[in-house]
Amino acid sequence: MQSMGLLDLQVNGFAGIDFNAADLDADALEVALAAMLGTGVTTCLPTIITASAEDLARRLAALDRAVAGSRLGPIMVPGYHLEGPFLNPADGYAGCHPPQVMTEPDADLVFRLEADLSRPILLVTLAPEMPGSEAVIQTLSSAGKIVAVGHSSADTNMVSRAVEAGAEMSTHLGNGVPQTLPKLDNTIFAQLAEERLHASFIADGIHLPRPALKAMLRAKGIERSILVTDAVSAAAARPGRYSFAGMAIEHGTDGSVRLPGSRYLAGSSLTLDKAIGNIVRWGLGSPEEAIQMACDNPRSLLARALRAHGLPIPAVGHVSWSADWEVLRVEHGDIVHRRK
Repeated sequence: MQSMGLLDLQVNGFAGIDFNAADLDADALEVALAAMLGTGVTTCLPTIITASAEDLARRLAALDRAVAGSRLGPIMVPGYHLEGPFLNPADGYAGCHPPQVMTEPDADLVFRLEADLSRPILLVTLAPEMPGSEAVIQTLSSAGKIVAVGHSSADTNMVSRAVEAGAEMSTHLGNGVPQTLPKLDNTIFAQLAEERLHASFIADGIHLPRPALKAMLRAKGIERSILVTDAVSAAAARPGRYSFAGMAIEHGTDGSVRLPGSRYLAGSSLTLDKAIGNIVRWGLGSPEEAIQMACDNPRSLLARALRAHGLPIPAVGHVSWSADWEVLRVEHGDIVHRRK
């Protein structure tokens, strides 16, 4: 089977490389992007997580220099995803993000952070229950950015108001919430029920048990569902200790990535080709539907943001798949990657 190249809207690192490292350079980023290309991903939004304004500026500047100076960066990375610091700092909602530096939503901070970058921040994840969020969502949406709900306790009314203000997506729905929630009146159901929201899902069997993912995909619908990895430096790498945004993380033999000694997940080791294979093998969607969730759906969202910023739509590329959903060959412009 052949498909278009995949698009990952949420990737914090890959192949031992942390995109949140303030000393990230072009050579390291090239290693990560080349490994990602081998999994069928031809476009991605490197994701920077919660930090102080000063650290966010340093991390984005390093990432942007690395993208501009690498071979694959200019053709694979049209912009960035800012996941925080406008999240809910309460226990369970914050996840592995440092709550002490979370702040109220501030559109001016986003604009200041991207002012000197060669590529824009295209996606911002925030918690709509935070003070002033509706005005910020409206401002960011009007500026052409995709605004997503994540790490949030927003109820039905808050989610609806966020969508009215311009929010378009839920970030890794079902995660970034406490283990114990009200049985029915909770933010997961609120976001699932909001038909105007797309939702991204981490299909690794760890972030979401298979039955939960099955129910969520049915509720949201394939046409509004997006597969992401939320990958960190441990993705496409052996089990062991890695660094992520200044934190030590542990990639377990079960595939999970956690803060050592903690119950909190710290991103994933998932790759997008594996997510597609999981959807098909678990009977949660056809091959065409899995590809749609990892390619067509996120590309449609991203295309609107790129047009709003006056930027070209990235080349798509093509992926050849084996019968058991291994990537055999990726063609992306003049670059051809073959499975070894």
